[in-house]
Amino acid sequence: MVRLTFYGGVREIGGNKILLEDGDTKVFLDFGVSFSRRARYFEEYLSPRAANGLGDFLATNLIPDIRGIYREDLLLHMGREPEDPEVSAVILSHAHADHANYISFLHKDIPIYCGETCKLILDAVNEQSKRNIENEVVDFKRRPIIPGKKEEPIKRIFKLFRTGKSFYIDSLEIEPVHVDHSVPGSYGFIIYTSEGPIVYTGDLRMHGERRDLTRDFIDRAKEAKPIAMITEGTRINEERGDESEKKVYLVAKKELEGAKGLAIVDFNPMDVDRFRTFYRISRELDRYLVISFKHACFLERYHMDKKLRVPDSRGDGILILKPKMRTGTYQDFDYISEPYIRSRLNYPNLITAEEISKNARDYLVVLDYWHFNTLIDLKPEEGIYIHSLSEPFNEEMEISFERMMEWLKLFNLRYVHAHCSGHAYGGDLVRMIKEINPRTILPIHTESPERFSGLGKKVVDVEEGKVYEVGR
Repeated sequence: MVRLTFYGGVREIGGNKILLEDGDTKVFLDFGVSFSRRARYFEEYLSPRAANGLGDFLATNLIPDIRGIYREDLLLHMGREPEDPEVSAVILSHAHADHANYISFLHKDIPIYCGETCKLILDAVNEQSKRNIENEVVDFKRRPIIPGKKEEPIKRIFKLFRTGKSFYIDSLEIEPVHVDHSVPGSYGFIIYTSEGPIVYTGDLRMHGERRDLTRDFIDRAKEAKPIAMITEGTRINEERGDESEKKVYLVAKKELEGAKGLAIVDFNPMDVDRFRTFYRISRELDRYLVISFKHACFLERYHMDKKLRVPDSRGDGILILKPKMRTGTYQDFDYISEPYIRSRLNYPNLITAEEISKNARDYLVVLDYWHFNTLIDLKPEEGIYIHSLSEPFNEEMEISFERMMEWLKLFNLRYVHAHCSGHAYGGDLVRMIKEINPRTILPIHTESPERFSGLGKKVVDVEEGKVYEVGR
């Protein structure tokens, strides 16, 4: 029999960690961080202690306490003996942290299988993130880190694929099929086991710009006649809505056409659809799109994949906002510690906040909440702010949202919300499941698994840590 054990994503949004065992072959489907569980115990100034290795993460059940998967240095750091890897691979569906970030803890000899574009995104994240124990997906430094001792990071083993090209991990054949999500390089999988095909959706949607990708996945999954289907269910409670990237474009453009002052927008730097939307608007309204160095990291990786059709970060109507320097001028670069900024300070298309403020109507500035103090330099009186992200859905986000609104009031910025989710509506999920028609349905990445009842011959109310056997 084939066995499935769920160590995350159970009655929660994200945190997927699914162990699939077929005979002697063991693979994980994703290995992400559970933000909701982490928030129960930790916050900005109360973090897991790096000095305790894996100890804090195991004690709070952020990661499962199982043998043969974790880094030798982190085991030694908490007083345990190193263990040889007992898992053959991690199959990563996409680059979002709730699916990828806790790969940081895994043994260096466990290879990571992911899409080519997914790896580009992980590289961009790695370049602009400050190293800590929870974001060492691409490479890691042995703990403890000794001050003054230079040691090169240990690079993980990545094996890259593109859609439709099957690969083998021991006895398993895995067919990756692209899906549409809010980050490019996202995949679902058809896994051919000794008992029959198992489908894993990853995260997907049917209302995005590339719904045809998800359609391809549904068609292939249906043809496979799966014995089981592990499906996301983030929005199972929402039958239908009118979200679309086209609507984001239409709403945002209409609002921006009437904007008198500076236009500001915030969206996830991984979201290439959203970038193309606002780049298109900026060109049509004869404004320069001003991005951050963080956005430039992603845009440069996306530019490597010609299928994504994105402009060059060094031109094509793109400007990059210079950081405020220590002296108050823009000449003192030496103190900037972030290498991803230092390496781009010679770009020809940099612009200062003061320069923008002199001709505010010429620019559309991408500015995230964590840099809202830049508004003091931009002086965007009577402008517009377009929030192109999810609305707050927990207490911590609501507090940040209220603080954000105070900044907008301070500068008399009009608030507009225009967003398109990366997750399928409940109605689309139901139709997908009925069309694929798996024998067993295992809903995860959802707070309402009970809503899947009656959709198939057998629907499993998954419990964390419990082993489920699936077969013909």
